[in-house]
Amino acid sequence: MIRVGAVGDVHFGSDSAGSMRPHLETIGEHADVLLIAGDLTRHGLAEEGAVLAEELRDVGIPVIAILGNHDYHCDAQDKIRALLEDAGVTVLEGQSTVLQFNGRTLGVVGSKGFGGGFAGACGSDFGEPQMKAFIRHTKQISNRIYEELSGLDTDFRVVLLHYSPVEDTLEGERLEIYPFMGSYLLAEAIDSAGADLVLHGHAHAGSEKGRTAGKIDVRNVAQPMLERPYTVYCLGSSSD
Repeated sequence: MIRVGAVGDVHFGSDSAGSMRPHLETIGEHADVLLIAGDLTRHGLAEEGAVLAEELRDVGIPVIAILGNHDYHCDAQDKIRALLEDAGVTVLEGQSTVLQFNGRTLGVVGSKGFGGGFAGACGSDFGEPQMKAFIRHTKQISNRIYEELSGLDTDFRVVLLHYSPVEDTLEGERLEIYPFMGSYLLAEAIDSAGADLVLHGHAHAGSEKGRTAGKIDVRNVAQPMLERPYTVYCLGSSSD
């Protein structure tokens, strides 16, 4: 069994020092790895990323993160990534990493994902260049997720996203904003390649549990929705 700790949307600011670290002091007793599903900062400032990096330094278990839309706001995403990596955090975007725990391997594919909507209410790459670019960006990300998942030969495979691949975990959000919360294209790519678990954030008012059409479990781990420092899912167990 591999215990996956997960949280998203921690939205660290310059005044957030000390707000997360106390909850991580004993995380090794509960989880083997911590996955953070984007929106690491409030405004995408490098100084906000620096505060979070110090909270995550030397926590005792591997930490894997992706960036969310907030982390791109000030065009400092590369600086935020570098600060986190300097603190020992693995930051993924269209990439994968493999970890081993007690003889079992865990492959994690990480990507921000993007929007576009869901079956019956989705955009298409037709019409204006701006609309084509929007949907094609999601298609490119989805294709990359498929490629990375397909290349993993591990006991378990987890996809770490910011945007949601399914509508289920958006329930509670306004229907009007669903196209900006995720895309069915992400789920199609994941179902085609196969995975054991999908984690995402972004949906503060959403719901925790959902499934893709291919019956892969999806979990919304946005901290405002969870209302706790992190949650834990067990791979290789009969339930999570």
